[in-house]
Amino acid sequence: MVVLSVPAEVTVILLDIEGTTTPIAFVKDILFPYIKENVKEYLQTHWEEEECQQDVNLLRKQAEEDAHLDGAVPIPAASGNGVDNSQQMIQAVVDNVYWQMSLDRKTTALKQLQGHMWRAAFTAGSMKAEFFEDVVPAIRKWREAGMKVYIYSSGSVEAQKLLFGHSTEGNILELFDGHFDTKIGHKVESESYRKIANSIGCSTNNILFLTDVTLEASAAEEADVHVAVVVRPGNAGLTDDEKTYYSLITSFSELYLPSSA
Repeated sequence: MVVLSVPAEVTVILLDIEGTTTPIAFVKDILFPYIKENVKEYLQTHWEEEECQQDVNLLRKQAEEDAHLDGAVPIPAASGNGVDNSQQMIQAVVDNVYWQMSLDRKTTALKQLQGHMWRAAFTAGSMKAEFFEDVVPAIRKWREAGMKVYIYSSGSVEAQKLLFGHSTEGNILELFDGHFDTKIGHKVESESYRKIANSIGCSTNNILFLTDVTLEASAAEEADVHVAVVVRPGNAGLTDDEKTYYSLITSFSELYLPSSA
């Protein structure tokens, strides 16, 4: 087994989710298709609720900003309260969501609706998050060794908490000291990692960041964060240069903490 020794100054482990703790297949084949298959029914069920109307308003604003884009789908404003009118609007929202998802967009409006739909599915018990089998035992071990463990993902903090709160391993939220999403900055910008260190109250070189995306790894390195690239089944392949340049691990169990020796 390859062993990667964690530098002695590291006191914080920062984790990406998709492709690092969670199989990309779970996100691609379960989470996102769930939205497509259920968005219409969800809107019909929750249409009258304030939260749903806020989601729709946000999507409508986004649609106005997108009006100049190719194939953009407008969402008409509410006019009257007829059943036909709300069915028409629901269909427009569904079409808009499909269009945004087909372009893999990460707009706040789309993420907010997706987050609320996943929340309904997780809390109803109709969906459970999956993790690679080495993840939870490793995190428990790191914590016993006195490490702090944080999550940094492009999915919203709310969505992150849903995953870790409703997983095949049960509720494992207590394993994490905190969560960051793109509100702190994008994962490919080095400034984001400085802000995270600042927020945790440590120096950037006290952090080890585990991710499957080399663009993120490179941004973190620029901020003087330690990095290991996680190689998992289903992840994007690495170039030969990337394989030579980065420290690679295929399992969290390959990290060796000198402090726990």
